[in-house]
Amino acid sequence: MTMATRILLVDDDPAGAELTAAALHELGYGSGVSMASDGEEALDFLFRRGPFSSAPDAPPSVVLLDLKMPKVDGHEVLRQIRADPRLRRTRVVVLTSSDQEADIKRSHELGSDAYLVKPTSIVELIDQLGRLSPDWHQVSDTTTPKNP
Repeated sequence: MTMATRILLVDDDPAGAELTAAALHELGYGSGVSMASDGEEALDFLFRRGPFSSAPDAPPSVVLLDLKMPKVDGHEVLRQIRADPRLRRTRVVVLTSSDQEADIKRSHELGSDAYLVKPTSIVELIDQLGRLSPDWHQVSDTTTPKNP
């Protein structure tokens, strides 16, 4: 982990968001986590609109994205992230309760970097996120192009 790693956690379930935030804290990412409670708020944060117009110019290194949310669902958030040149290199990890094959397939088609079904225990969540997190620092420096 590097100090530059910033994470946007997008989850409309307060209990799920708190569990994920606690797991990230255990992994050493606690100070770099921003939260959005639905897809619309996530897009406002990512595109620096409305109440987030003064958000940092550099995009987060990682977006942890729930799928089933009000206003704008996770698949649409993912589609907009991948369509924007400024956000294209941001890693997107779908972290959702859905284990439906259609959701998994669509998430991969839209360009998610990983798909995790939310576990019920924080120990499992820490383990799953911990296996992914070593790669997160590789996209923190937006001036270095990702290898094709």
